[in-house]
Amino acid sequence: MSSDVLFTPATDTTGWRINGDRLWASLMDLAQIGATPKGGCRRLTLTDLDRQGRDKVIGWAREAGMSVTIDKIGNVFMRREGRNPGLPPIVSGSHIDTQPTGGKFDGNYGVLAALEVVRTLNDLQ
Repeated sequence: MSSDVLFTPATDTTGWRINGDRLWASLMDLAQIGATPKGGCRRLTLTDLDRQGRDKVIGWAREAGMSVTIDKIGNVFMRREGRNPGLPPIVSGSHIDTQPTGGKFDGNYGVLAALEVVRTLNDLQ
């Protein structure tokens, strides 16, 4: 068993909190792309609505200072460098396309929660 420590807080993180209002606003903004009359969302993979959603999230990532790469099939990878680039990254993954009758949070929450963590780290710098 290894006793290596990959993370040692450089500061006291006791009071750190995400901006819930900002996260909620992002969720509601993205939910408008493909919104359905009964409050759901229909943003199917590789459709124009999916592209619009990815473009919006990419814009937010770039505003947060993240680098963005897109692979051949449209997967988006957003990265924010840490203080020590020699350490392995923290990774989060999800999707923003939806099932045909998906809800507003179908995949979106995972992507936007990770983005909100980056925004919060930026706020604290």
